[in-house]
Amino acid sequence: MCSRSCAKCLGATLIPLALCCIVANILLYFPNGETKYAQDDSLTLYVWFFTGIAGGGIMMFLPATVFMKVGDSNDDGCGKSCVMFCSVLAALIGVAASGYCFIISALALDKGPYCLTSLGWMYPFQDGNGRYLTDRDSWSACLIPAHVVEWNITLFSILLVLSGLEVIICVIQAINGLLSCLCGSCCSMENYSMNA
Repeated sequence: MCSRSCAKCLGATLIPLALCCIVANILLYFPNGETKYAQDDSLTLYVWFFTGIAGGGIMMFLPATVFMKVGDSNDDGCGKSCVMFCSVLAALIGVAASGYCFIISALALDKGPYCLTSLGWMYPFQDGNGRYLTDRDSWSACLIPAHVVEWNITLFSILLVLSGLEVIICVIQAINGLLSCLCGSCCSMENYSMNA
């Protein structure tokens, strides 16, 4: 019973995280609230990977729904083990989706934003191994969009943290589900042998 309530709680936690990932990814398309950069294709390449919308967002509704259904399930014995095994599979899908969001967000932070510099449109920080993140003086290299460095760092960092939390939650449920499957099978075998 404890494993089911844990699954339900984890599922409910994933929903706001997924919604926040979707919002953060959408905001990346509109630096400073302007639409012209998306229309002109003047955004960093990693924005078009839909990491927060698909990986950390929409795909996370599957494990969240499964986890919450597990919490509502009243099956015992073999049915409980089957339901918990399904939650393990959903958790693995969640790990893959949120892991995708985490990796792409980290790569985006490492490469830096695409912006207009004195040399034209380019990635001015891509060869710096992410050193620009702590060197605020170098951010002035990006002239347009205004404050694009802060915009990208903030939103990709949010995606990185949220997807990291999603990975942790899905791993916890995978372990919870596996233990419940194994313990459920053992308990069922003990009950069978005691009744025999």
